Amino acid sequence: MLIKKNITSIPLPLTKHDLMLNTSSFFFVSFFLPQEKQYVGFATLPNQVHRKSVKKGFDFTLMVAGESGMGKSTLVNSLFLTDLYKDRKLLNAEERINQTVEIIKHTVDIEEKGVKLKLTIVDTPGFGDATCWPDIWKPITDYIDQQFEQYFRDESGLNRKNIQDNRVHCCLYFIPPFGHGLRPVDVEFMKALHEKVNIIPLIAKADCLTPNEIKKLKDRIREEIDKFGIKVYQFPECDSDEDEEFKQLDKELKECTPFAVIGSNTVVEARGQRVRGRLYPWGIVEVENQSHCDFVKLRNMLIRSHMHDLKDVTCDVHYENYRAQCIQEMTSKLAQDNRMESPIPILPLSTPDVDTEKLIKMKDEELKRMQEMLNKMQQQMHEKDQ
Repeated sequence: MLIKKNITSIPLPLTKHDLMLNTSSFFFVSFFLPQEKQYVGFATLPNQVHRKSVKKGFDFTLMVAGESGMGKSTLVNSLFLTDLYKDRKLLNAEERINQTVEIIKHTVDIEEKGVKLKLTIVDTPGFGDATCWPDIWKPITDYIDQQFEQYFRDESGLNRKNIQDNRVHCCLYFIPPFGHGLRPVDVEFMKALHEKVNIIPLIAKADCLTPNEIKKLKDRIREEIDKFGIKVYQFPECDSDEDEEFKQLDKELKECTPFAVIGSNTVVEARGQRVRGRLYPWGIVEVENQSHCDFVKLRNMLIRSHMHDLKDVTCDVHYENYRAQCIQEMTSKLAQDNRMESPIPILPLSTPDVDTEKLIKMKDEELKRMQEMLNKMQQQMHEKDQ
């Protein structure tokens, strides 16, 4: 009864004077009627970013490289549940011998639960078939540099609001399963690209190896990657506040690289269920069965958990290295031309017209005359002082 009387006798909100007069009432109110927290509203910032990102959509460019017949097209179709190679023409042996490395782009717009993704697949037909070594990776490295250059020009231009990001964010490199590790062409190719793009090595057609053979081949490839100093994509370390499920997923991804994958767009029946897989005389290989291959781990890493990190590494590491190199080269070139003491890197834009060239020439001549006049005045003042 005493507590009830104290509650009704104290006006709310409590003042400092009220608390000093009746401490028993303050004790009860502080424990049973918690004070309401002030709400400003900046906690909704993540929601604002989410809405803006969903409205704008996302871009992702994936490059696939490897010899013909390694299942590149099938794997890409399996990853994104689409058919990007409807009009593909299979070449015979004679045509493959005469073929050179090409760059073919396939772009498709995918929407899932209101989120739009502009997916660009960069294929490299002809790689490793019958081309001499110096020409194997040059078209590929040139293409990556061209995308960096185009983004650099757009970023340095006047209209930077709607810049198209066509930079290559990831390269899936297919390693043949019939071997004892990396071949010389594999080593040289990855060393030529590892500072330009995120490389994820894959063991293609893993269904032709036993689990023990896959384990030995993975160990051998990891050893050779370290031996030759190849920089493949490194998964970021988990923060201490991450949940246990994400930490376990990150641990599994690091342990299973390079990914042993199988691709298939054929639906077969296994154990009374229809699944994507391959039918053999001895049984069925299920693409999405994690005990059969690493396809699910690769898909989760590439799409669900690390796609944004792949884009961040491309922007913050590979593109920044290219950008710093370009600025350094332009600065050195301008310094050699003695155009100014502290040259500012300016990207070459489109070719100016005749009137613009005349105006620039007149300005240069005027600056030159003013410089000569200034030198003469300084010389006269120096003679007077003597």
